[in-house]
Amino acid sequence: QVQLVESGGGLVQAGGSLRLSCAASGRTFSTYHMGWFRQAPGKEREFVGSINWSAGRIYYADSLKGRFTISRDNAKNTVYLQMNSLKPEDTAVYYCAAGPTYYSPIARDYDYWGQGTQVTVSS
Repeated sequence: QVQLVESGGGLVQAGGSLRLSCAASGRTFSTYHMGWFRQAPGKEREFVGSINWSAGRIYYADSLKGRFTISRDNAKNTVYLQMNSLKPEDTAVYYCAAGPTYYSPIARDYDYWGQGTQVTVSS
């Protein structure tokens, strides 16, 4: 089992920034991709980006490139999502997930999920 705990969500004004954290623990996950997803009310869960834990390769949803940055701290077993120039349409519950050993933007390919953290961007 892998346990994932997100933190860092909150309320921010449009144009502001937030950094989300995802602390991982449990079984060895060094071969996994760690993904970030978000889900707004009434919408499908959407891929934000992912990072290959061991190699550090990073992938982003095309629509978010340039504003969102994923990084990791191996010593802390933590993955981060830095979000800049936030817009009201970024409002959603943000989830981190782990599971595939290959790149995937598809939520069902991920086996482990955190509880989610709410991000609200006011206009």
